[in-house]
Amino acid sequence: MELVGVPLGVWGPFDAPGLFAFLAARAIDGVERAGIDDDGTLRFARTMRLPGGPAAFEITAAAVGATGAETNACSWELRLSLELASSDDEAEAINRVRRLLDLNADLARIDEVLAADPALAPLVATVPGIRALGVVEPHEYVIRAIVGQQITVAAARTHLNRLTVRLGQPYLNSAFSGLTSLFPTMAAIANEVPMTEPGTLEASDPERPLRLPARVVAAVVGAARALADGTLIVAANAEAQTLRESLTTLPGVGPWTAEYLALRLGDQDAWPIGDVALLAGAAAAGIAPPLDLSPGRRHRLLAERAKAWAPYRSYAALHLWRAALEL
Repeated sequence: MELVGVPLGVWGPFDAPGLFAFLAARAIDGVERAGIDDDGTLRFARTMRLPGGPAAFEITAAAVGATGAETNACSWELRLSLELASSDDEAEAINRVRRLLDLNADLARIDEVLAADPALAPLVATVPGIRALGVVEPHEYVIRAIVGQQITVAAARTHLNRLTVRLGQPYLNSAFSGLTSLFPTMAAIANEVPMTEPGTLEASDPERPLRLPARVVAAVVGAARALADGTLIVAANAEAQTLRESLTTLPGVGPWTAEYLALRLGDQDAWPIGDVALLAGAAAAGIAPPLDLSPGRRHRLLAERAKAWAPYRSYAALHLWRAALEL
């Protein structure tokens, strides 16, 4: 393996604490690892597949000019270390990491547009430079999004950890601590995750790699099969509407999942309608529709309100999600 060190340039403000915390909460054991050094440096490492073979990277973020907890008011120095099977993969690896951290977005402009709305201005001022976290393995994130539907982040992580232990490929002798596995291939998931009868839970069989309701397992296997055989094409920065239409043709994949994946795959104007945390965040911002309306009506009214934040509704959603966490 070849080790390469690369500085990562950042345009505009950068919410490193929020981004690294998001990654840490969802890290799959062996595939990803997040941590904080004694000096406050943030770290995130993970494995991935590149054209030249298995690879890994580690990102570090060190605050520059921070005092105490004022980390959102400082600059961040980002560095990338790459572990590559082939030096020909360096440019692709850097591009993937930049997409993951949303480093190419004009956050100064995005913050300016969103802050023009008095309801969002305090949220933008509190968390300048909020980033729409991307992905380094688009196919993997289709599976992760389906597994994570309607369960907690911690529960989804447990299922994905088990899936990786059973079907992931070993990643040996990494220079980055804690990295030991590659996420399972789509072919492995399609061929080796057993189906169950409708109405049953896989929790009754501890040997199964996914202990989820039968309909969710079927959705995971169906998506993996479509990705493996090319029926479903999912890529970073894909045309947004085409991506949504392709995803929602899959059994078990609804509009929320399609919108969330569009956001993670680079659409700056996604809006996951139906997300209860968006309503909670809107309440914190003082713009939630009345509580005496039906949930569906409240979601539709908030979606109408969100049109004022186009073409950056993805970032508005991130601010509302963050506001919901502070309640």
